[in-house]
Amino acid sequence: LLEDLVDEKDISVILVSHALGMVKNITDRTYVMYAGSMVEVAKTAKLFANPLHPYSKALIAVVPKLTGGGISQGIPGYMPEYLNPPPGCRFHPRCSYVMPICKVEKPTFFEVEENHQVACWLFKKGRN
Repeated sequence: LLEDLVDEKDISVILVSHALGMVKNITDRTYVMYAGSMVEVAKTAKLFANPLHPYSKALIAVVPKLTGGGISQGIPGYMPEYLNPPPGCRFHPRCSYVMPICKVEKPTFFEVEENHQVACWLFKKGRN
């Protein structure tokens, strides 16, 4: 229904959802947010094929699969307090790639390739 409306009326729709299966199947472009901050933006197919931000990777990894058994384990750690978020990257307390800069400075968006940006210090050009 939503896809039909978009096609018929030639409009854009902003869809806010945790239902990643739906996002994958009906959107052209996806913005990933964590604790109120955008962390990655890309064409949807590219994002699902190659998520770059550690949160995007973790989020897609815990999506229940239609094949196989078991229960999704979730992302380790806890969400930050919205009124008192941690300094730097808000995902750093849960990130397995955390670096010292992540704890003190919020990253800006880095363009990794055309139409694919990520707010993560791992992707800053010239980083050692």
